[in-house]
Parts: sequence; C-alpha cells; structure tokens
Amino acid sequence: MTLPTMIRHGRADLLAWCRAIDEGAWASLAVPERVTYQSHDMMVQLSAAAAVTERVTLATTIIVLPAHDPVDIAKKLASVDVLSEGRLTVGVGVGGREHDYRALGASYANRWATMDQQVATMKSIWAGEPPFEGADPVGPAPHRAGGPQLMAGVMGPKATARAAAWASGIDGAWTIFGDTSGLADAVATARTWWKEAGNANPPRLSTSVWFALGDNADTRLGDYAASYMTIFGNDMADWARTVVSTSSQDALAQVAADCEAAGIDELYLVPTTAEVTELARAASALGI
Repeated sequence: MTLPTMIRHGRADLLAWCRAIDEGAWASLAVPERVTYQSHDMMVQLSAAAAVTERVTLATTIIVLPAHDPVDIAKKLASVDVLSEGRLTVGVGVGGREHDYRALGASYANRWATMDQQVATMKSIWAGEPPFEGADPVGPAPHRAGGPQLMAGVMGPKATARAAAWASGIDGAWTIFGDTSGLADAVATARTWWKEAGNANPPRLSTSVWFALGDNADTRLGDYAASYMTIFGNDMADWARTVVSTSSQDALAQVAADCEAAGIDELYLVPTTAEVTELARAASALGI
C-alpha cells in the first residue's frame, strides 16, 4: 500500500495510514516522489513511517535519482534504513518530468548514464568509502551490509540491461491505469532482457496501480489521473481520465489476480484519497 503522498493531508492522516498499514495484512508501505506537485517530501514521509511502524517493508516508488545529489541521497537512505532496522527497499529511476530536474537545478541530459554512476557512488558511500580523498566517511552505516535492496524503475531493453548490473529487480509502471492486457508479455520480455544482460538471478518484479473505492470512486479516480498527468499536456490529462479503470472492488481484485498470474512479485496500490477508510475497502476487495 502506498501512502497518500500526492494528496494534501496532515499529521493525523499520515499517522493513521502508517499504523493501519503496519497493523494490517499489507506487505509494504510505499512512498512515491514528485517535486513540482502538491506532494509531501519523500524522505520526510519515509522517516515518519520508519518511526511509527514495526513490521512492513518501506519502499520508494521511485526516487528520481538523477535529480538529486547521490551522496546526500545515500546518507538519507542509510538513515532511514537504520531507523527502520533494515526494512527499506529503494526503487530508483530517471522519471519523465523535466520540471522536477529544473526545480532542483539538475541536468535532464544523459540521465540514464548519470543514474548508473550515482548508484555506484551510493554503494561506495554505504560501503564506508569517503566521498573524496581526505574526507571522513559519510554515515550512518546502513543497517544491512551493502545498503538497502535496489530496484530499478526501467522499462526498455537498454535501461533494463544497464540495471541488471546493479539492481535486484524491476519496479515497472505496467499497470498504473489498471490495464493488464499486455502484462504477461511485458513480464516475459523484461525477464529475457535481464537474462541477456548476463544476470543469472531472475529479477524481482513490482508494479503499481492507481485505485479509488467507495463514494464517487469513478470521478475521484479520473480527477486524480488527470491532475497527475496534466504536466504532459491537457490532451494527456483528458486521455488519462478516460482510460483509468480501477474504481471498483472487482476491478482492483482483477488487477491483483492478473499481476499474480503474470509473475509480478509485488503490486503497489496507490490511493486517490487521504481518508484512511480506503484501506479497509481495499483490503476487502483483495480478501486480506
């Protein structure tokens, strides 16, 4: 389950979501990232979640890594990993919104190569290597030797091949609108690319889906999708409003079943409301 990071909410909402997720049947608590949006800061929410949960994995879905300084991100992630006692899984990617890069003063060019270099830097920081000659190491040391598990937010063959050198798996966006018609083929293709890149271990696979349940679910889901995609233009926003489909318990349950059948290891549900009662509706839909 994903926190309502992208929706305006306050302390009481956040605490209620974190505690209900941790006390429920959910495997993970996920936090996404956007900069030029109404969303909360990813690292702040991860830190809060680490402090008030005991059981669930904490996941980033995803950090737009090339928009950030890798040493700063490595330090923050190691801190969350320590505070959560090793419950952190880190999904990283390049994103698709240049505005986030511009807002943080980062270059949008060569972002794939930049991410590869940044991952290497983060791993060296987590291994206790100083960031430059004569410097002290950047602490804290992660809870787990080598640092948190890394997932790559990649989709194409070149990006998948590059990620196979450093990631444990792929955090895709294959099902974000609720369409699973091509999921089995996408999973098979990703596994093939991964193997062809020389990684003998099969990739762990995760994906996300927006959903809305309860009163006015259709309207709420459509409004959320349109708002989120407006950055790509009004035509894209209008299209998103019409195609997003997970606004019923049956539809959400079908997406979960299709993901399991296709070999997806973890499905991240992304809520479109900050009302914590949505958790109970989602759990009911999935029978958990």
